[in-house]
Amino acid sequence: MRLPDTTHRVSQHTSDKVNRKIEEDTQRSISFYKNNPARIPNRLRQLDREWDIERALETNASTLIVITCLLGFSVSTAFFVIPLLVGAFLLQHALQGWCPPLPILRRMGFRTSSEIAAERKILEEIVEQSTLSSK
Repeated sequence: MRLPDTTHRVSQHTSDKVNRKIEEDTQRSISFYKNNPARIPNRLRQLDREWDIERALETNASTLIVITCLLGFSVSTAFFVIPLLVGAFLLQHALQGWCPPLPILRRMGFRTSSEIAAERKILEEIVEQSTLSSK
């Protein structure tokens, strides 16, 4: 079995409609900042703080694991099945790029680090071009 490459594994497991919406939102952002270059530094700071899909999935998984382990120790050992499932899904995501919360988080607009970096690169190029043209 061949595993998908790291850069594209999430988008390959995201619906075309959601991928298009994320791309359209990114293009809208780039167009806006192309027309408002003075605002780009603020946007770059926002991109530095933007959570990528990996961080969102890790936070989701670790929260579920901690809560259900606490419930397993204090309420019923039956809760221990949930951290087992979450761990298995997280492993599946690491290897294949898919897990149950992925479609939900992608629809919410969480992007991959590559998608965020692509917007950053274009905005930095706009800043560089406007700096060169003003000299």
